[in-house]
Amino acid sequence: MIRVGLARTAASYQGIPAPFEAPNPVHGAVGRALAALGLDAERFGAPDWNPLGELVRPAGSVVLKPNFIRHWNPGPAATCSIDSVITHGSVVRALADFAFRAVGASGSVTIAEAPQQDCDFARIREIAGLAAMQDRFAALGLRLGVIDLRREAVRFADGVITERRALPGDPLGYSEVDLGAHSFFEGSGLEPRGFRGADYDPGPTVTHHSAGRHAYLLSETVLRADLIVNLPKWKTHKKTGVTLALKNLVGINGDKNWLPHHTVGENGDEFPGRGFVDRVRSAAVERARGALAKGRATGFLRLLRRAESGLRGDDFVRSGNWHGNRTTWRMCCDLNRCVYYSDANGLHLDAPAPVRRVLTVLDGVVAGEGEGPLAPRDVPLGIVLASLDPIALDLAAVRLMG
Repeated sequence: MIRVGLARTAASYQGIPAPFEAPNPVHGAVGRALAALGLDAERFGAPDWNPLGELVRPAGSVVLKPNFIRHWNPGPAATCSIDSVITHGSVVRALADFAFRAVGASGSVTIAEAPQQDCDFARIREIAGLAAMQDRFAALGLRLGVIDLRREAVRFADGVITERRALPGDPLGYSEVDLGAHSFFEGSGLEPRGFRGADYDPGPTVTHHSAGRHAYLLSETVLRADLIVNLPKWKTHKKTGVTLALKNLVGINGDKNWLPHHTVGENGDEFPGRGFVDRVRSAAVERARGALAKGRATGFLRLLRRAESGLRGDDFVRSGNWHGNRTTWRMCCDLNRCVYYSDANGLHLDAPAPVRRVLTVLDGVVAGEGEGPLAPRDVPLGIVLASLDPIALDLAAVRLMG
């Protein structure tokens, strides 16, 4: 039986003391959702209740994968807060508690995430209370790891990268995982030469997704984990409609420019229709991309962005930010296939069923709608969902979203 556990709680994080100690309402709701999922349900509430015990053994390794995409919400402060953008620290803390209960002091629990390129991870640590959380566990003799999986951070001005900074990334390194003919891009009709990623240079995106290759650069810490706990935020997304269980695994990739986000060209999905203004804009951006990849034309593209904002505002589709995007969802499904069909011995793409179990706990205490994933409007929902099946969880969430 495919099951999704649901628990209700207060539709707010107010009154939860930092660093989100247990017991608190959110911690309790996470526990009830896991019990509703059937994880050690018979002992729920007892001192020896161990909901993750059947998913990971003592001395095992657990990776907690939150959504820490960015450290601010640019929407109106009265209706749009950081609470609808990132997974709240109280949810992360609850799963860290349950993970340590399962693996013990000889096991490992690590929070790992590759946020957006311009995210200030130090601010994320502060907002989510990660340092205080680590201190609390350290006092119990438990080491909670925290890893920023990005290899590079950038600074934007007028939507253009003006500064790059190298980051340490995953201390265990990365592995190139090539799905080949098992990719969701196979038979899509999308032209690989038109694939565009999160950076200006299309070279890495096209190179890793052409000539029969569909390769991703995945975190070894994640790939080696005995159990992955996926902790998405419940919200909308401009390219995929929603960003829930399936979409949240994008953050296990170490280089955003290996990820196709949209496709340019005649059969692409960059924007709807064949409008003259959109086609001219696309051609100008493509010319600027080539120059920017060689370290030139930053000023030109910034002027172009300013002119666009002045003439058209921001209410138009660019970069595949619409429901007709046929690229991003395929990339998301590819990353899920990489995770669910891999173990310590590599990929098992011909296996009749997934070879790995992933637990997803969806933070919907305060959800987000509208301009997601970066500027959603707060929706006080007060729900936590849990499932071992990401599709079932996403379908339940979408149904509840209406």
